Amino acid sequence: MPLEIGLIGATGIAERTLLQQGARIRAVAASDPVRAKEYANRHEIPVVHESYSALLADPAIDAVYISLHNSAHHRWAVRAAVAGKHVIVEKPLCLTADEVAELAFAAADVKIFEAVATADHPWQQLVHDFIQDENYGALLKATTQVRFAVPPPDGYRDRPELGGGIFFDAASYWLQAVQATIGLDPVTAEGRSDFDGPNEVDRSFEASLRWATGVEATLTADVGDQHISDHVFTFERATVKLRNFLRPVAGAVPLNLIVTPTDGDRRVIGFPAVAYYERQLARILDSTTDDLDAAAPRIALMDEIYSDALRRKES
Repeated sequence: MPLEIGLIGATGIAERTLLQQGARIRAVAASDPVRAKEYANRHEIPVVHESYSALLADPAIDAVYISLHNSAHHRWAVRAAVAGKHVIVEKPLCLTADEVAELAFAAADVKIFEAVATADHPWQQLVHDFIQDENYGALLKATTQVRFAVPPPDGYRDRPELGGGIFFDAASYWLQAVQATIGLDPVTAEGRSDFDGPNEVDRSFEASLRWATGVEATLTADVGDQHISDHVFTFERATVKLRNFLRPVAGAVPLNLIVTPTDGDRRVIGFPAVAYYERQLARILDSTTDDLDAAAPRIALMDEIYSDALRRKES
């Protein structure tokens, strides 16, 4: 992956994901050029473009990082791909199955990456092996709980037309973990929300996937004061729990899998501390393939689940 990166969006997440990790940022553009100039001065970015289109026209830029509101991800990712730039998009990559299909068509000659910071952590392979090898019997269910901070007022997260809502904030983490451990070939996908947040946005959401084997994976997501990010895998002969798989910190954090057999002693499997953003950037820069083939079924399921919740609301 080339190192000369342009930022579409002068954002805090770009600081954590790229700038603090030492990525080579050539240029930045923002909806407000003054803010872009202040951002560039603060981070010693050499070039400020007056518009996103101007940034995409810069021949010295090899890749762009897009961290706009969710509904803008698809539009600017497609334009970047058509301009011949590799693309890193903050999760979610886009919002609908149609959008990801258009992006795949546009990305024939470039690489596309969805920035899901928790992807490919070693715990996922270990749980996948538990499932495949049936170390603790067959998997019965997997439950995920996510609670993020209440979003600031007047931001895009409280505006459905901009792709706001807790489901779009949490779904990429959940679906990527399910994909890596169980696989993404469920026979049903359902969603439920009261959509009772500001502007009828979803501030709480329940989603479920069911497989022909009877296995069910569920997500419960909401906003509140206490940050939560937990996975629990229930097997015939054990429960495997992972707490705090996504912590709101920039530094390295350790993770532990807690394995509690029904007929044995509790076991803690520890993993070395990992700095998620540093690891994510290294994975992208060192990759010989992109994320699009893996991301496409996640986006399709996210779309199906969210659409199901909207239908239930309207019925």
